[in-house]
Amino acid sequence: MTEITRTFDLLDHLVEQYPKDDILAGKVDGEWVRYSSHDYYKFAHYLAYGLCEIGLKEGDRVLTISGNCPEWNFIDMALAMSGIIHVPIYPTLSTENYLHILRHSEATAVFASTRMLLNRLRPALEQLEGKPLVYTLTQVEGEHRTLEILKLGIANRDKWMGEIERRKREIRPEDWTSMIYTSGTTGLPKGVMLSHRNLCSNFLAHAQVQPCDSRHRFLSFLPLNHIYERSMNYHYQYLGISIYYAESMGTIQQNMQELQADGFCAVPRVLEMVYDKLYAAGKDFNGVRKKIYDWAFSHGRHYDYSGLRKFSPLYQFNQKVLDRLVYSKWREKFGGKRLTIITGGSSIQPEMVRIFAAAGFSIYEGYGLSETSPVIAVNDPAHHQVKIGTVGPVLEGVEMKFDEDGEILTRGPHIMLGYYKDPEYTAQVIDREGWFHTGDIGTLVGGKFLKITDRKKDIFKLSAGKYVAPQLIENMLRGSEYIEQVMVIGENEKSAAAIISPNFNTLHYWALKHKLHYRDNAELIAMPQVHEKFKKVLDVYNHDLAPHEQIKLFRLVTDEWTPANGLLSPTLKLRRAQLMEKYKDTVADIFGKDKPSGNAFFSAFKSVELPTITMPWQKKGEK
Repeated sequence: MTEITRTFDLLDHLVEQYPKDDILAGKVDGEWVRYSSHDYYKFAHYLAYGLCEIGLKEGDRVLTISGNCPEWNFIDMALAMSGIIHVPIYPTLSTENYLHILRHSEATAVFASTRMLLNRLRPALEQLEGKPLVYTLTQVEGEHRTLEILKLGIANRDKWMGEIERRKREIRPEDWTSMIYTSGTTGLPKGVMLSHRNLCSNFLAHAQVQPCDSRHRFLSFLPLNHIYERSMNYHYQYLGISIYYAESMGTIQQNMQELQADGFCAVPRVLEMVYDKLYAAGKDFNGVRKKIYDWAFSHGRHYDYSGLRKFSPLYQFNQKVLDRLVYSKWREKFGGKRLTIITGGSSIQPEMVRIFAAAGFSIYEGYGLSETSPVIAVNDPAHHQVKIGTVGPVLEGVEMKFDEDGEILTRGPHIMLGYYKDPEYTAQVIDREGWFHTGDIGTLVGGKFLKITDRKKDIFKLSAGKYVAPQLIENMLRGSEYIEQVMVIGENEKSAAAIISPNFNTLHYWALKHKLHYRDNAELIAMPQVHEKFKKVLDVYNHDLAPHEQIKLFRLVTDEWTPANGLLSPTLKLRRAQLMEKYKDTVADIFGKDKPSGNAFFSAFKSVELPTITMPWQKKGEK
């Protein structure tokens, strides 16, 4: 049996242990094209021979900009066994960021999957003095195709086979193999250097937290350039789970149905959208049907993974009734099976986890960072190692402790090699004892389950000296069906406040019921009735907050916050600096008065520059 210490060891592992016909699959012209374990092995090796033939050398950096597809894996493995550094990048970055990554990484070659993605990259490529080699996965007029490299590899197999086998033997687990540019929320992205040991130790550990095996299929749709989905793809391959790549984000439900897949990875925002659609479906019902549908939600809010044996006989009976009448219908929308769903990147509402779990969708909520390869902790419903509202127990082989201020520190084989060309910043986040400082604040619940409370740098202090952890409050508020996104603010002010991007689908339905007439969303959010409605929504959550955390001041905005407009990161986290700049007049208006009044909501905005506050834990000059 092959010992897996380098990522490309998975190829031998698959051929030996799981010689199946559909280890990878993607759609071409509406039809699934499946690749066997042997296909995967052969195509990866032929590409490695071809990379040698076109002159790429060990240590070169190669960028990929691609959607999810089997070919991404062929390239990833070919680069790894060739000793070439794989630098996968987001397809939604700005020209400035693309140019920075191309220059900073000193890329010698670029693989782009389509004409559209190459065109996004082209303005940055044109500004480079030395041009990298460019290859496309699909046919693009005037461009070289990856298929050419594959053919070169086949034609020169005998010439380069010995060289690739030598490199494979000599590559060590501690060797650098990939660089992930962190999306960040401010500034230019940094290159996180990851070794084979980083990646392998981590996916081998979290693969133990998995009820599925080689009999199962998973759908993949989160970007493979992000370490989260990439690590999970290694995890699936280690277990022999078939990976089918979704056509697009818009076809997830359709693809799940046709495949009768067993699960997928998601970020909370994806699950929130699924939840919203399920909830909204009940609004069209009436009479007994609506009562049963509403009952399914209220019943699910009390569900726990601890097992139905702990519930009363009445609850167990109700669970069976609702599963037949409602929950089974939800599962049919996604292929009919009970699903395993892994989520990370940000917090998910505990209520949502309970309702999904009641419906047969087991949520495995975890936590990690690019710098930690990525997983630090994850809930494990299959083995009863789970507590809703936390990110679960720390992974086997991962050390974790808290600093004096509550910051989460971690140490082990999962910690990155460092930031590329930035030893000073590396030394700031990895101390002399090898502890990586995550920047997240947390606590242990029950002495075992890690709970994230906030980002250290996002915590702010009110003028009265009380600290506010905005992410904790924002996560609570996003539990409302009326709130799409929210940012809590108030640094150096008398009280906390919020800028809210409403869920306009829900708000439009509410306005229709209350016979409100408006031309557009701007006019709708300016109505006193809407302001009063959101005040009542906030009051529900304020009841569970400390007095200094309560949100009494707020403004509604019409803008949608997305990665495309720069207000969210590619991993759907708030870009606070950009949001504060965009809404600086709104912020000034909120805090320009001692207390809100009915007329305050309609007052004109004023332009005020907010002071920069240095927090106690920040180093001098750090932003």
